[in-house]
Amino acid sequence: MTESNPKLYKRRKTIRMDKRRIGRSFFSGVMLLTVSNLLVKITGLLFKIPMNYIVGDTGMGYFNSAYSIYTLFYMLSTSGLPVALAVMVSEKRAAGNITAAKTVYRTALALFAVGGLGGCLLMLFASGGLAELIRSDKSALSVAVAAPTMLFICISSALRGYFQGCGNMVPTAVSQLIEAIGKLLIGIAAAVYAIRMNYTVPVVAAYAVSGLTLGSLAGMVYLIAVKWMRGDRDLLPDDLIITREPVPYRDILRRFGKIALPITVSASVMSLTNTIDTALIQRILQRAGMEAEEAATLFGNYTSLAVPMFNLPPVFVYPIAYSIVPSIAAALSSGQRADAEQSINTALRAAVLIGMPCALGLTVLADPILCLFYKPESAHLASPLLTLLAPSSFFVCVLAVTNAILQSCGEERKPVISMLCGAAVKCTSSVILLQTIGIAGAPVSTFLCYLTVTVINLAFVVKCTGIRPNVYSIFFVPAAAGLACALCAAAVNRFLAPFLGKASCFAAIFAGAVVYAALLLASGTITIEEIKTMISGVKTNDHESNG
Repeated sequence: MTESNPKLYKRRKTIRMDKRRIGRSFFSGVMLLTVSNLLVKITGLLFKIPMNYIVGDTGMGYFNSAYSIYTLFYMLSTSGLPVALAVMVSEKRAAGNITAAKTVYRTALALFAVGGLGGCLLMLFASGGLAELIRSDKSALSVAVAAPTMLFICISSALRGYFQGCGNMVPTAVSQLIEAIGKLLIGIAAAVYAIRMNYTVPVVAAYAVSGLTLGSLAGMVYLIAVKWMRGDRDLLPDDLIITREPVPYRDILRRFGKIALPITVSASVMSLTNTIDTALIQRILQRAGMEAEEAATLFGNYTSLAVPMFNLPPVFVYPIAYSIVPSIAAALSSGQRADAEQSINTALRAAVLIGMPCALGLTVLADPILCLFYKPESAHLASPLLTLLAPSSFFVCVLAVTNAILQSCGEERKPVISMLCGAAVKCTSSVILLQTIGIAGAPVSTFLCYLTVTVINLAFVVKCTGIRPNVYSIFFVPAAAGLACALCAAAVNRFLAPFLGKASCFAAIFAGAVVYAALLLASGTITIEEIKTMISGVKTNDHESNG
């Protein structure tokens, strides 16, 4: 057939070449965002470590109270629209309709700007009321200083969604790093200046927040500059006929609402839950007899030491989730369901393989890891909380991928249901546990929340995609290997600590990683060929090579 139909042969050859190029692009994009997110998290730790010494747990309590309010408004404004923008731009770009893709981007940019401005004004003029709402009156100034960040981040999110839809991850990665470095350098410098001026702790915390605001401004300026310099080059598809068919604004807004609204609701439910948890922790601790400042100190210790470590493992999974949204959406829109299923299985498997050892390792090495970075008294206070919180990070890893899968398959409403169930579990268990076991109730309620959400999400993925993950190979084997990894790491640290001190933690992590990798290879869960494939992004046994 190939000889009698040269055009068909040429087309199949082009498809094979496109798949190889897309594979390279997918994995290079994932690796780029992984490195970027890891650097951002490291930069965040480099911010919190000196801040823990400069302003203490109390000052960080005020800082994190303001940050929790900012996060809620940030999720309301930006959680769904970037995904919707990336999906729609990817679809229009895959079809070669450049005019429609540009219209989608401009419409989204206007929506983002309006949402960001509204959030900015609300945080600015209602800062006192918002601080009172979470029983942290002294964080009002920090809330006001963080207000402009809403506008900057919203505009940045529109540009990131555009670049993500075009398959260009570089601007997103660089802008995130600029924001993090700005937060680090400006925030610490401003806090040190405020300390030298003998300002009060709430004022020092507000000066530290200025790093977040100015860093976000710098990231936005960078993205605007990149878009201006590159023009429409990222939008032009390869090997496709370019069309310029206009699309009505009504259709764009309707599609935005269909994709973005459920994602926004589900993300906002969790942010709202965290904000409520913030209020509950301080309220209930104060009701138990603690002074407001003492409650803020305990809250600051938990949110500044345990929570950042808990958020570290998902950094390696979020880029996978980000990347599969446009790729699965494009595959489904072009009728390539087999490619979509392969991406789904690969992403879910990667989330488990990454999340399991990280979560269990943090559980058993909580105290030595925290002691590497923070004051001993603060580290010892937070380590039991991290031990309870760390297992939840595994569920966050799986949750990130399952959310992305459902969104890519057009089932954006399903995560809303699971998130609402998780929010109900979180609120109920927080009220009960904080009253009975104190601050330890916060990480336990978080575990119950994410366990609930993840189980429901996995059920939705099976129902909506028809794909039943192999429980043994995807979950059981990594769990067994991860447990062996954690036990080995704990034993090595315990044995070497008297001789190496803090350095024993590094040896323990290395030993655990070796054991985990060896068990995965020995069990056949992952092979050398698969590792090479992930690095190169090219399948060595492409089943279509003979097509």
